[in-house]
Amino acid sequence: MSIATRFVLNISRSASNGKLGLGFCQKRFIRVLSCDEQELINDVENVNNRRFVALWGNGDYGRLGLGSLESKWRPAFVSAFRNGSLREIACGGAHTLFLTDTGNVYAAGLNDCGQLGLEDGRSYTIDPVEVSGLPKDVVKISAGYYHSSAITESGELYMWGKNSSGQLGLGRKASKVIPVPSKVDFLNGVPIKMAALGSDHSIAVTDKGEVLSWGGGESGRLGHGHKSSLLGFLSSASEYTPRLIKELEGVKIKSVAAGMLHSACIDENGSVYLFGEKAVQKLASRAESTVSTPSKMGELPFSEQVACGAHHTCVITSGGELYTWGSNENGCLGTGDTHSVHMPVRVEGPFLRHSVCKVSCGWKHTAAISDGNVYTWGWGGAMGTFFEAEHSSGGQLGLGDDVDYVEPTMVDFGENVKALQISCGFNHTGAVLEYN
Repeated sequence: MSIATRFVLNISRSASNGKLGLGFCQKRFIRVLSCDEQELINDVENVNNRRFVALWGNGDYGRLGLGSLESKWRPAFVSAFRNGSLREIACGGAHTLFLTDTGNVYAAGLNDCGQLGLEDGRSYTIDPVEVSGLPKDVVKISAGYYHSSAITESGELYMWGKNSSGQLGLGRKASKVIPVPSKVDFLNGVPIKMAALGSDHSIAVTDKGEVLSWGGGESGRLGHGHKSSLLGFLSSASEYTPRLIKELEGVKIKSVAAGMLHSACIDENGSVYLFGEKAVQKLASRAESTVSTPSKMGELPFSEQVACGAHHTCVITSGGELYTWGSNENGCLGTGDTHSVHMPVRVEGPFLRHSVCKVSCGWKHTAAISDGNVYTWGWGGAMGTFFEAEHSSGGQLGLGDDVDYVEPTMVDFGENVKALQISCGFNHTGAVLEYN
């Protein structure tokens, strides 16, 4: 189906009032929405359960799991899980993982590095396909840029996909690509309760609150003290098996997050620790922008959740306040402009009225759940180029266009829909929702 386009001059739009926000002015082509797109997910009532999943954004390689390569500028219902059995979704670089209530894992999208975990070796899939060889009691999933993971009820960690930097934790002799799930045997007897995957590194927390990390150690993102030499080269190699972060011994961690070149975690006392490139730039009077061991932040209230993007970080406090900082390209911090922020700043707007309960970061966009609604902001995806035939690289904000939004803007799911979970990929987004 051919899609009409219209020429506009726009770079960033304020979420609350529809006016142009601060930023650059570039030429953009915006697609005119069809009537069926404006009436979002008309067949939601046809699902056999109140719960359903929607995805939107770049549709290349079928990462949206919609049975096509079309990009979606507004949320689209994933009919593969019409029975409402979906528990969790995880969006990666160009792939998506789906976890059902029965503990089964499905995947869709690009499979060039085995990130879908399929035995047949296909290069991509446009429909969710069950991941091969996993136990039937998976309780958590995570997707990195090119790799994936699953945690079973007993705390066993399985990983698959790209392994060029040891990010699967399977040892130095393991292949550079692992196309099917492999149990991380180095963690036998060490139950894992949460894992987070970055671009080519991984971080996990045990049931006792210990933190381990492995994979590419550039920029200090593993927290082991990896530093660059005077010539800019790493003085230490990647970690090919899970390694305990010594600086956090004795600290009980409850949550971890991984970005492109930095990582974060929160302890049981609500303190946030950061490490990696630009993680603590200008914080605590530090002259360097790279911190290779965990650095505790003292500028935040008691914190509950943390999320890492490419170069930005988000934290939700126990009071439901959202704080962001870091690079603010395309307005991904939600502060109303595009100026970088080196100290945590509270995101206001709609979050002054209702608390935030979930947050997720993409490359340069962010999504959060507040009062059952999904809000998105940041990079819309246009990049100032012309797109047609439903193959725009944008739409990850789900707001009907591919321009940037510098403030949180509510995604329209229609009436009586409550968001349960949100996940941002590189330039696509997904949500688990409930129809009341």
